[in-house]
Amino acid sequence: MTYSYRPKGVCSGQITFEIDDEGRLHHVQFYGGCNGNGQGLARLAEGALATEVRDRLRGVRCGMRSTSCPDQLSLAIEQALNR
Repeated sequence: MTYSYRPKGVCSGQITFEIDDEGRLHHVQFYGGCNGNGQGLARLAEGALATEVRDRLRGVRCGMRSTSCPDQLSLAIEQALNR
């Protein structure tokens, strides 16, 4: 199933991804924000367990901001898993 999330407090305007029947992430995409960081996160997350990615990225900050694109991805995954 494909999930879409509107991040808050970061430059990216949307995150989309899929979680397969085994709980693994696929096709992670960030729209807007730093293209290189978004691509890097997407490649690292590809095929990984959604719960592991969520736990590893939770709480990552960007400078003085209280959140970041990785943190927002963790929140998006949490929301998707709770549906």
